[in-house]
Amino acid sequence: MAEDELAAFRKRWKEELKSKRVVGAPSPSFDVPARSGQRELKNRYFEDSKQNPNEDQPEYVSIAHGLLDGRTSPLLDRIQKERIRRKRQHLNTTSECSTVLQQNPHRKVQKEEKLLDQFIQDLNEVNDIPFFDVELPYELGLKIFQYLSRAELGRCAQVSRAWRVLAEDAVLWFRMCRREGYHGDASVSDSPCWKSTLRDCRNSDKTLCSNWKNRVGSISQLQFELGKVLCDASSCDRFVLAGYTSGDVRLWDTLHWDSAASYLKTNSLSVNSEPRPHVSHVQVSSAVAAAAYEDGCVDLWSTETGGEPILHYQCPGRIQALVLSPDSPVLASVTGQNIRVDRADDCGYWRTLCQAQLPKTVSLSPRIPLAALRAADTVHLFDPQEEEPRTLHSVYGHPVTCLDASDCHVALGVKRTGWAMHDGGNKIHVYSLETGKPVVCVGGSPGDFTCINLREAPPHLLVCGNKDRRVRVYDLRAGSSVASLYAHHLGVTSVQADDWKVVSGGGEGLVCVWEMRMAAKLWEMHNRHPVRHVRFNTSTLVTANIPDDKSPRGACITDDDLIAHRRHRGLVCHYDFSEDTLSQDHVLPICRSDYTESHGYNYNIGLVVPYDLLSGSHPSH
Repeated sequence: MAEDELAAFRKRWKEELKSKRVVGAPSPSFDVPARSGQRELKNRYFEDSKQNPNEDQPEYVSIAHGLLDGRTSPLLDRIQKERIRRKRQHLNTTSECSTVLQQNPHRKVQKEEKLLDQFIQDLNEVNDIPFFDVELPYELGLKIFQYLSRAELGRCAQVSRAWRVLAEDAVLWFRMCRREGYHGDASVSDSPCWKSTLRDCRNSDKTLCSNWKNRVGSISQLQFELGKVLCDASSCDRFVLAGYTSGDVRLWDTLHWDSAASYLKTNSLSVNSEPRPHVSHVQVSSAVAAAAYEDGCVDLWSTETGGEPILHYQCPGRIQALVLSPDSPVLASVTGQNIRVDRADDCGYWRTLCQAQLPKTVSLSPRIPLAALRAADTVHLFDPQEEEPRTLHSVYGHPVTCLDASDCHVALGVKRTGWAMHDGGNKIHVYSLETGKPVVCVGGSPGDFTCINLREAPPHLLVCGNKDRRVRVYDLRAGSSVASLYAHHLGVTSVQADDWKVVSGGGEGLVCVWEMRMAAKLWEMHNRHPVRHVRFNTSTLVTANIPDDKSPRGACITDDDLIAHRRHRGLVCHYDFSEDTLSQDHVLPICRSDYTESHGYNYNIGLVVPYDLLSGSHPSH
């Protein structure tokens, strides 16, 4: 409090005491310590100010009264006055500067410097207005904080106690967890602390990524001893399906290895025939599994119950393609020029949705219910709701070698012959499913494209394999190559990619895992037969090495050369890189050695020489 105000207060108080003095009462004394006296004078001055509100008071006194009474209106009035003052000051400055510029146009630089100084001064004055004294509803603060990232929420939690409560709200972290792709089907009440849940999920992803790069995990070889030679394999989520030349179909549930659904019975027509027909195609989804035989029969089983087929029908000829939709209960089969689509109704009963015929023999049908059908040099779009398929691509004399489709695009590899080979080589054409028009054309390789992965690839990326031994990744936005990987000397047969890695299989039996950004090979696995199937998700990888020769010498179980029989059978491998299922029992003892041992190798840390050649590692040194 200013000295003149204290003096005025003392004078007024003395006059009041003189007028009300009582005989025998002690006279007032101001000989008190400075701090206690000033505190007492302030308190009495505030009380006197409350009793005489009409007298002139300093502005901070009115603000203090408002805060003590729980009101923020004086502060809000001050903020409004400050805004009006700044606005007037800005208008005056702008008008002065414009007048000066009209008189002297060479002072533009000085005007900009003056505006910058004024802007800095305004920013400094903002700090004079206490932001935290303005009360906001909790819901409004939560609405503002939901646009912040993890790092920004962490910084806000260090500002004040109120902001920390907002930054650690369960609803915010639940939405962030959903936004990053974790627990999509959960609700807010499913976890007591969604912040910890998100942290655990991110740590698990880091561990999985490290296991992928270092080849740390368990491997299981899925073999069916009575199945003779492997004909086809398919996988979806936790299910792996394989068909054999003996006519047997085997289903593995990688989460429950002893599941009764693993034993699928064949239909009575195929069982009674001698010899039993080979399995030509198999497909599996999360709900059903399907198999097609050489005699034209198609069986459909439930992955939950197994046992007898829930659907069986006979086609007039050999089935060229069998496709099972991973998203909906729809099954499509292609026989020559005929297409048949079956679908399950709401009660679970399968009915024939439609049957159509194309002018040419159809050889592939990768996606349904809106399917892209490849017939020589023509690609058709087949919608069961329409009467006839629509022609998407047709160039005479340029056959389509491979095909894949996503939810909105179709990518097809076209082989150019004759004079067209001089125009950049073979190409990959990408069409829009909505408009049916071409979007982009990439490629230019002299070799034929053998496989394309568009559905599982990251957004705006396409990964493909070629007979020229290379795996290529294209950016569809720029129409250029992002990575070119060389590994398979007999051509690439299967490929898949995600946001950081590429897994490819070749005709020589190699399965290679690549780091996309570094264009470097992380590790590889080799088996005898060509890799015809490669599918992976976050934590697992399924590969299938399928022989080209389905009737080799020694392939019969009754032959004397059982070693040759096993050698020609084919193999399905299941890799699990998750931390929970990692067990030392699945790793060979020679691969579990460390630096404290005196001999052996450790493949997990990439040593090249034995430990007994290292200095000081052997007792003889």
